[in-house]
Amino acid sequence: MAKKKNKKKLIITLIAVAIAAYAVHHFGLAKYFSRENLDILQNWIKDFGIMAPIIYIGLWIAACIFFLPGLPVAILGGLVFDPMLAIIYASLGSTLGATAAFLIGRYAARDLVEGWKQKNKHVQKIDDGVKKNGWRMLLLTRSVPVFPFNLQNYVYGLTDISLPMYFFVSWITMIPGTVAYVLMASALASGESPMQILIYIAIAGVLIVLLSLIPKFIQKSDMVEDVEIEEN
Repeated sequence: MAKKKNKKKLIITLIAVAIAAYAVHHFGLAKYFSRENLDILQNWIKDFGIMAPIIYIGLWIAACIFFLPGLPVAILGGLVFDPMLAIIYASLGSTLGATAAFLIGRYAARDLVEGWKQKNKHVQKIDDGVKKNGWRMLLLTRSVPVFPFNLQNYVYGLTDISLPMYFFVSWITMIPGTVAYVLMASALASGESPMQILIYIAIAGVLIVLLSLIPKFIQKSDMVEDVEIEEN
């Protein structure tokens, strides 16, 4: 009985994904998720007026669910909105998107994600790491590029980590990168003084450097046990 329900959920999910993917390509939205076309997407977002923040957050959610790159979306926020508002919108959108993928992996497409786990050694390490280290494994994988961001959102749905913990840790760990990329984009797009632009870039640079040091700090500390990370 349980297997039939899982199959039904999987079929419904696949149909929904197929319809959404068709819509993305039919309306020509896929091409906008590239760095070369950020200016096109920027104008498209602005045309929505007061609805622009909602559309932008929706783009983030779509990017997380459909394995689209998030960097162009983060940069877009810095180009379209005031820096502080862009950080808020990007943080909210990326966290909601990650949570949506987490819930799909846990409830709607569990069998499909299980298949991914069996084929990917890094994904298997996530499951093993959560069993040994709990939320600290999430903190580590959010900081190491060897674990694809969009894929791990789904995979964490298979683990024992709770939804509130996943939401909170994901939100906290994504803030530095979000701030860095938004500020860099804002610096390039702003008509402010050279000094203000340098301040934006300096803050972004410091955050990126700090992010690169987190994995080494975690592995050298006692925060995680028996987790080996192989960065390519």
